[in-house]
Amino acid sequence: MKTVLKAAMLAAASLSAVSVAPIAAYAQAAGGVAVANLDQAVERSNAYVLAVNQIKTTYKPQIDAFDARSKVLNAEMQPMITAFETARRAPNANQQALQTQATAIQTRQQGAQRELQQLYLPIGRAQAYAEEQIVAKLDAALKSAMNAKRVQLVLSPQATVSYQPSVDITNDIIAALNASVTQVGITPPAGWNPGGQQGQAAAPGQPPRPPQPQGR
Repeated sequence: MKTVLKAAMLAAASLSAVSVAPIAAYAQAAGGVAVANLDQAVERSNAYVLAVNQIKTTYKPQIDAFDARSKVLNAEMQPMITAFETARRAPNANQQALQTQATAIQTRQQGAQRELQQLYLPIGRAQAYAEEQIVAKLDAALKSAMNAKRVQLVLSPQATVSYQPSVDITNDIIAALNASVTQVGITPPAGWNPGGQQGQAAAPGQPPRPPQPQGR
């Protein structure tokens, strides 16, 4: 399950995007540059791992229903996809008929995706709620790790070309998270939605998205 970390977490810790040349100059002046994967830090924290295991148990009926319905929907669409591929490979294929088939497949896929998202919603909300509680401690954990390592600048792995493992402080952030939050709740209060939008319907895609039916 994917996390819903915000780019603002980087900004909160002054992790602004800068070019390679300024980074090198700043590193020489400040004396410390590190790399950290914040998504990974949350996902590997003890509280998150415990929450995921609790969700698997508490929401097992919903997870089983989601998995079963996903298999049924994939099985329903497969003949449509097979027929389309067969028609597409035929000599002098009718392009208008192919377009009609493709549109029908796309419409069915979109309907299946909406249905699966509704089934996945309680699971995704539970995960997002647990994650939000850990993310609330992430900035402090990041700063703690930076202070301990005497780091002045932290970059995401995606912002680097190459780096030595010794400059990765992800594990230090995880340790700080483990010290500050040992357990989180998995039952959102009434009216809660991801992103702190109380009393509003969650926008599509706010909770972690469920796997989608296979397409062509």
